[in-house]
Amino acid sequence: MDHNATNGNKTILSKIAVEVPLNPPFYKPIAKEIEVFEHTYKNKLPVLLKGPTGTGKTRFIEYMAYQLGKKLITISCHEETSSTDLIGRYIIKGAETIWIDGPLTKAVKEGAIIYLDEIAEARPDVIVAIHALTDHRRELFIDKLGETIKAHRDFMLVASFNPGYQKGFKELKPSTRQRFIAVSFQYPSPKIESEIIENETGVTEALARKLVNIANKIRNLTELGLTETVSTRLLVDAAKLIHSGLPKRLSVKVAVVEPLTDDEEITTALTDLCDLMI
Repeated sequence: MDHNATNGNKTILSKIAVEVPLNPPFYKPIAKEIEVFEHTYKNKLPVLLKGPTGTGKTRFIEYMAYQLGKKLITISCHEETSSTDLIGRYIIKGAETIWIDGPLTKAVKEGAIIYLDEIAEARPDVIVAIHALTDHRRELFIDKLGETIKAHRDFMLVASFNPGYQKGFKELKPSTRQRFIAVSFQYPSPKIESEIIENETGVTEALARKLVNIANKIRNLTELGLTETVSTRLLVDAAKLIHSGLPKRLSVKVAVVEPLTDDEEITTALTDLCDLMI
């Protein structure tokens, strides 16, 4: 029994598991990802969304959950995320010791879609815990209860992974990757990316195009050695600031340039570049 679990642990669990409200989210299809997801859901197969930060992976799964009318539970994985956080634990309540289901167990029982965002960041025991859910068994074994739960027919497991960022750091084993249907996400074409920014923020088409041009210019500056490049998410943030009245150059600096690097020389060079282009 995990007698060390306290109300603090309950707070952690409540922060990890986030139900996305079923409001119609905006999503612009890039290829055949919607069709692929619909078929994987129909065939009860797990899905791995691969791609750089800010390319729409999370928005895509929110959109698909809405389209399918399914509850979505999102877990933002990090280096401290353990199987106990996902499956559940015993807690002391008054004079009693009671079991509390974790978000993964709830999803398995209720038939929800569970989204493990950045799964490679989680501890190895998380991968072990989901193995039986990613093959024909579709089962979850709860060691502390000595129980095996068959997944609800509507249950679906989705995970995301950033191969570029994780390369040489924390990578998914081939044996794990091959348990998933994989869908790759890349930055959209300039036309589609501009449409996304317009729809998300209400800025003009001309401004959206300028922001996309800035992003593509920086994305092509591979010699800077940036760990991450300009994501669509950063462009949307900049556009929101501009739309609310913050000066364009300042908006781009704080929303696009500053999040990319802490190097003063690179920051200055990128700021000068953006100032010329905006």
